[in-house]
This record gives sequence, structure tokens and C-alpha cells, in this order.
Amino acid sequence: MSRSSDTGDSTPDVSLTTGAVARRLGVSPTTLRSWDRRYGIGPAVRADGRHRRWTPQDVAMLEAMCRLTSSGVPPAEAARAAKESAGVLPRENPPVASPARDRSKASGTLPLGDVRQECRGLARAAVRMDAPALEDQLAAAVEQYGVAVAWQEVMVPTLHAVGRKWASSGDRYVEVEHLLSWHVSTTLRRSTPRPSAAADASVTGPVVLACVPGEQHTLPIEALNAVLGELRLPTRMFGAAVPAEALGTAVQRLGPSAVVLWAQARSTASLPLARHVAGTQWGVKGARGRPLVVLGGPGWSGPHARGMHRPPTLKDAVDVLSVPYGQGASGERP
Repeated sequence: MSRSSDTGDSTPDVSLTTGAVARRLGVSPTTLRSWDRRYGIGPAVRADGRHRRWTPQDVAMLEAMCRLTSSGVPPAEAARAAKESAGVLPRENPPVASPARDRSKASGTLPLGDVRQECRGLARAAVRMDAPALEDQLAAAVEQYGVAVAWQEVMVPTLHAVGRKWASSGDRYVEVEHLLSWHVSTTLRRSTPRPSAAADASVTGPVVLACVPGEQHTLPIEALNAVLGELRLPTRMFGAAVPAEALGTAVQRLGPSAVVLWAQARSTASLPLARHVAGTQWGVKGARGRPLVVLGGPGWSGPHARGMHRPPTLKDAVDVLSVPYGQGASGERP
């Protein structure tokens, strides 16, 4: 296969910029430039002699490079094998990879199914543990779609795919899940606007977000906190495994409009705690207030206490929590 039949005075009919290729493959532009400089994995044609323009053949070569490095093949060997497969180098030997390293393509990919293209790029970056690419991919998704859509349609499917891969591969990919979760959390926090003094001055108390005692899964309420921040609603995030006594004290001190209790597992969900929070009062006698309690997470599946909401989606949760502030609720970017 020839990479290009151009004579220098024309360019391929279809070509991509380095940024577009990076997003498609789930690598950082810096990684592509490094591969070009170190291993000669570069574009066949450069517009104006400087700007990289990648042809379909170039992209196919990069895909082979990504696949091999994700399978544990050292970059130099992977580059030679990728160039041989693309016809850039004569094939002297089969692609270099020892039996210990030569995992199948399937073993190095995640079971994503029918998802947005961004999920595939994010998954590739996660499997390679390419932190710069993860940062770029996640930031780009939030910038393009807003937090709510980026969380539901890019971050969550990829996190679920990593979890399924972990469960089916004997504890492999644990490091991938930890790295991806960290960068998702970092992106969500960076995407949460700074608390607004004007919002805090409202007569309506803030939304309190907390994981129940023993619950360490915070990403979903971090996403909810970021979306509420986009709507300029006041919040107080308490994070993972909040002790019951501390939660009760916070509710009494803050007088919140609502309290979101997250439980990932049934073993951590506690209806007595939820009822206790719902019954907590504050204020002077004759004008006492109580919070609306919102139950979030699969741990609350099944019957739940009367007067408590269990919204099935992020948008539904935002709808419920926006009502006390007189806003048209929306899970989409304002």
C-alpha cells in the first residue's frame, strides 16, 4: 500500500489536522508530534511544508501504532510494525511482539457498544494511561456539550466500559479505572463555576450534596454539583462517606432547600438516615423549615420514604432541585 501518490503540487482529497486526528484516536497532539519526531510516524504530506495534514493511510498507521502500544509493545517496535503494515517499510519480519506482550486486539479494547465517537477516543487514552490526552478529551467534551451531556453521554459510558472490562478480565484494568476516574473528577471540579455570592445571598438555602456513611462513589454528585453550578444555584458539596451526625449538624446550620443523599450500593443506603434528615428542622418556632430530600444512586432502588424524591436521571434531579429557586429546570447547558 502506498501512502501517497502526490507529486508535491497537490494534497489528498481527504486529510485531517493533527488536532482532529488526536481527538479521533484519543491521544494528545503532543504524543503525535513525539511519535513523528522519534519514530517517523508522521503524515505523508505537510501543507505549506509545515502544517501536518493526515491522510486516511496515515490515520490507519496511527491506529495500528495505538493498538500495538496499548497491547504492551514498546513504542519503537510498534512504530516499525505499524509502518510495515502500511507499506512504508518493507516487511522483513512479522510485526514484533513477544507472546507475553502480543495480546489480541480485543483484549486491548473496551466494550463500548453504540456510543459517541468521543467515548472511543477517551477509552483509548485511558487504556494507554495517557494523562494529557485524557485531560484534552474530557475538557473538549465539556466545552462542546456542557457538563450534563458530557457526563451522561461521554464520561459515564466510558467509565462503565472500564468497569465491565475490569470485571471480566481478572482485576486487570483497575489502574485504568482509577486514572480515568481521577481525571473525570478533576474535569468536573474545573467545570464547576466559583460559588456566587449573589446566589448565597438568596433567602432560599443551598443544596447540600453528600454521600451516605460508608459510600465512596462521589462522581455522580460531583457531576450534579457542576450542573447546578452552571445554573448558578448555591450548593454545598460534602463528598464521600459523610458521618450521619455531621450531616445532621450541617443541615441544621445551613437550612438547605434540599439535601441529595447518594448511595451506590444497597448496603450503604439507609432509609432511617434519609427520614431523619427529612425531619430535621431549623429556624425560630412557628417558622421552622425542613429540607427536601432527594435520593440518588442505585442503592436506593425499591420502595422509598414518602415525600422523598428519587429522580431517575441527572436532568430529573436538576428539575427537582431548581424549583425552589424559581428557575426553569434544565439539565442542559444554559
